[in-house]
Amino acid sequence: MSESTERTVRKHLRPIDRDGLLSFAEKGRNNPNTQGTNKVQTVVEGQYRTVSHVRGHEVVVDEPLHLLGQDTAPAPAEVVLSALGGCLAVGIIAVATWKQVALSNLELHLEGDIGNPAAWGAGGHEASPEEMGIQAVRVQVDIDGDASREVLDEIVQRANYFSPVGNTVRNPIDFEIGLLEG
Repeated sequence: MSESTERTVRKHLRPIDRDGLLSFAEKGRNNPNTQGTNKVQTVVEGQYRTVSHVRGHEVVVDEPLHLLGQDTAPAPAEVVLSALGGCLAVGIIAVATWKQVALSNLELHLEGDIGNPAAWGAGGHEASPEEMGIQAVRVQVDIDGDASREVLDEIVQRANYFSPVGNTVRNPIDFEIGLLEG
């Protein structure tokens, strides 16, 4: 069997509602300037451990022991990679559903190179913003479904192109920070 032929798949991942997806897509076509706002409240519990409250869910963040944390949860940069992986997966599932390709396996393996020579601004190396944070990201996608490798790659590439988190990581954005008034 060549790489470009379709494969027979016995078990598929639980699908999303295709009609709901198409309806959501139509709303976007009809109102291309529509924006939403995500809101998160982050509360520090002590040391570097934080709990973010998101629509009734909690996201816990900490630092590993070698960075003076308690190692009770993923580090912030690991959560960024997790958000990217989740966003890319959502996009891959949506594009596959749109193209009517049933998936049987989807795993994303992410790596991000990060350094912290500035010690979070607490007296480390005086660096410019471009020198800090995640400097490179690598994503490998393990995907199987009822389509050729070429079609599966097209699905992955389209999802990457339209990924909100991927584009947040890739592109400069407006960013403001200040003290809460009151």
